[in-house]
Amino acid sequence: MQNLNLVTEISASPIHHEKSSTSTYTVISTVAFLIGVPEHIFENEHEAPDIAVYQKLKFNRNACIIRDLCMVRTAIIRNFKRVNQEVFHNYRLLSSLKEYIPVQCIHELGNWGINLLKKNTRLAQYIVDINKYISDRINNCKNLFPLWLEWRYIKDIFIMPDGLTETGTKQASDNYYASFDCYPYQTYINWVFFQNDGNILYNDKKFVTLLYRWHEDDFSDLNKVSNVDNTVKNNIYDFLSESRDTVIVVDCENSDPYDLCATLNDLEDYLRDKISKIMLFDDVHTSSAWKVLQEHTDIPIERIEVARLKEDKSLVDTHLTANVVREFYANHVDSFVIVASDSDYWSVISTLKEARFLVMVEHEKCSGKLKEALDDSGIFYCYIDDFYSGSGKDIKLTAMLTEMKRYLAAHIDLNVTDMMDHLYTSTRAVMSDTEKHQFYQKYVKSLSLVIGDDGTASIQIKGK
Repeated sequence: MQNLNLVTEISASPIHHEKSSTSTYTVISTVAFLIGVPEHIFENEHEAPDIAVYQKLKFNRNACIIRDLCMVRTAIIRNFKRVNQEVFHNYRLLSSLKEYIPVQCIHELGNWGINLLKKNTRLAQYIVDINKYISDRINNCKNLFPLWLEWRYIKDIFIMPDGLTETGTKQASDNYYASFDCYPYQTYINWVFFQNDGNILYNDKKFVTLLYRWHEDDFSDLNKVSNVDNTVKNNIYDFLSESRDTVIVVDCENSDPYDLCATLNDLEDYLRDKISKIMLFDDVHTSSAWKVLQEHTDIPIERIEVARLKEDKSLVDTHLTANVVREFYANHVDSFVIVASDSDYWSVISTLKEARFLVMVEHEKCSGKLKEALDDSGIFYCYIDDFYSGSGKDIKLTAMLTEMKRYLAAHIDLNVTDMMDHLYTSTRAVMSDTEKHQFYQKYVKSLSLVIGDDGTASIQIKGK
């Protein structure tokens, strides 16, 4: 298979970056490990799979089990006639055919309690058995992939259609031989290939797009599988490197906390050290996710909740402007990163000429007039919704769980100690300390929340 080099789009403009991105490799590297792509492919700098992902997953038991099963399955399918000849005509054991089968995988699986070796077994039955093991265990690898990726689509890659019958294994083998060069690194997966697909493990963007299309779905959240190009990063790095002291000021009404988090996470540590603090100018009506941003960055955060004098009028813009001026004159901050997509702050940018500014906006919220004004003044701006947001540092998950805990605390007021006292009083049941302890362990500690089809939650008593 030919080596594939990623082509990076470079903006022609020295001032700003129009929508252009560089793909990532995390998803395809995880898939490549699980389906059994050889280690030397990961080590080759000209191939897409990332060796760092390989080094991490080789210590994950669940991932290694699936990888071993897939490697043995591919080897049997690829060398079926020769293996069949050796096993059933020359009476050799499957575990001795190291020229055709990765026997170390069979031994590793045996150490994990998965015994593939059976006497008097048809070779096709080995594939059936492997398919059964994969089907039973593939869900153990679900947590290796991000929440935003549809797990059913990923799971389908590993499940051979009708793979629990010899007829299904024969059909899969026929498909494999017919399109041998289309399979990624010649490893078997369940996929319908088209001639113009090329290497589906070329990068995350291509793989995820094709994966969703294969399931008659559309994947449009491309910043989950791509990142801004080096032109944008270099401009940000230059701005921060040349500053004495930088403060990020954020209009929380007109910015996305998740995109900002992704942008900050994408900066090198030494550049984040150039940022003295993040000032969040927040209105009472904005997203609660801003409250958990601190958990996802080591940059000090000053959160300023701006009260309203009139319910229909926000004062965030005036407070932000006033504080930028104060930071410049009183605290001698020379550089500001303004995270906002509207033009309310053009006045402070255009009049505070001694200060340095960099502006971060969002595609759908920023007007052409503002971008034109920034260009004319030679002020660099970039789009925070272009930065890679598919990393494990998921502020969305933290925000959702934090808000769920708050909501549950507000709507469920239950103290089980008080409940037990109520039970003793109401039932007048005389119980020994041992009986009380056993009742508590069996019925109280096993209480669980049950969600009905209509979304109604109720507490279920188990053990009855």
